[in-house]
Amino acid sequence: MADDNAIKARDLAVKIIAVSQNTLLLSLRFMDTAIFRLRLREASTSIATDGRYIYYCSDFILHRYKDEPVQVTRDILHIVLHCVFHHVFVKPKIDPSLWDLAADIAAEHIINSFALSCTDSKRVSAQKPVLEELQKSLKSMNAEHIYRFYKEKNLSEEQLAEIRSLFLSDDHSVWYDPLEGELFGEELESPGSEAKSDQNSLEGKSDSAVPSDAELEWAEVAEKVQMDLETFSKERGDEAGTMVQQLRELNREKYDYGAFLKKFAIMGETVKINDDEFDYIFYTYGLSLLGNVPLIEPLEYKEEKRVREFVVAIDTSGSTKGPLVQRFLEKTHTILKSTESFFSKINLHIIQCDADIQDHAVITSQEEFDDYIKNLTLKGFGGTDFRPVFREVDRMVANKEFKHLKGIIYFTDGDGIFPEQKPDYDAAFVFLRNEYDDPKVPSWAIKLVLNDEEI
Repeated sequence: MADDNAIKARDLAVKIIAVSQNTLLLSLRFMDTAIFRLRLREASTSIATDGRYIYYCSDFILHRYKDEPVQVTRDILHIVLHCVFHHVFVKPKIDPSLWDLAADIAAEHIINSFALSCTDSKRVSAQKPVLEELQKSLKSMNAEHIYRFYKEKNLSEEQLAEIRSLFLSDDHSVWYDPLEGELFGEELESPGSEAKSDQNSLEGKSDSAVPSDAELEWAEVAEKVQMDLETFSKERGDEAGTMVQQLRELNREKYDYGAFLKKFAIMGETVKINDDEFDYIFYTYGLSLLGNVPLIEPLEYKEEKRVREFVVAIDTSGSTKGPLVQRFLEKTHTILKSTESFFSKINLHIIQCDADIQDHAVITSQEEFDDYIKNLTLKGFGGTDFRPVFREVDRMVANKEFKHLKGIIYFTDGDGIFPEQKPDYDAAFVFLRNEYDDPKVPSWAIKLVLNDEEI
């Protein structure tokens, strides 16, 4: 009898989940692939996802539905958004309590922005004060920015738990330990999966599937949702604007600043054993034939790409934050040191400029670079005009102060006046954006957009 009741409870829970998914589909057509992506698997407690399954407890679903029917629909959308925005795929060294809070707030904020009757829960009004406080400080309400906001506030575990109770929908323990407890149970087909030809790509994957596989699949889903959503938002106005903005930020290409910096390297000769052009056969043959006399010695020089002449321009206008500028220079410094990118003698110019050049430092050795970083003082904080730096570099090129100048990297917020003509050297503008934005640059300029974590 108990088994019969358990089967009935499971069947009813599956039907409730199916109704919730179909209800969401009617209102959020652009989310169709995401909504039906996850398969169902019965669990012993609550509701959760690891990017492959919806783990659900039948009793939890039934009690949740009885208390407030729309809450189950909201829960399903909540965990789907965790997958779309990669909250599930936890980064190393993350603070679990902070990340749980940030991910839940980010998901609930997007749900609220849709303003759907099928997810209009009683909890919305209780969430408003917290969301309003965050929106005053953050331009983009994604989980990463919310995480940093609360990390800087240094709240106690009790305070974090109190805030999270307003946004909590699902169990996140499976994000950190997929084998924790008795979470895994009998697998069921996801309701509606037969109607979707592209929704079964996760079928056949074992429980030990590498999380990165699921993450790659959800990256494709996120790109499709963005394309569909951008079409949808044009038809429906700004209702989906919040999600569009966050998907653009999520899906934009991530750049490796170290690899980018190497593009400005030039060919030069260094005193170094050239193993690539050394013939070990002749070397060992000579040793065996003549004792300790090799027939060939390795070349003591080698052609390598290493930075020799380089210009770093720093926008010190009022809208550029000093600590970020210092971190950018320190990162550049670290990359150059770790990749052995310097020649023994260098000609590195670091120019600070707002509307006019405020400081011009010439670095000729690693020691001078170390000293400059240690004693860095930013100057300026007026308007932004890129042209003075280019005029100064043009003057130095004309006066032959550079012999092998590869180019200039300009760190800026982008709100300035660009030169009208292309210079005779490469010019790259490195932008810092905490929210998605597409800075405009001339056709001849190279553009790189980094966020706080990449700096």
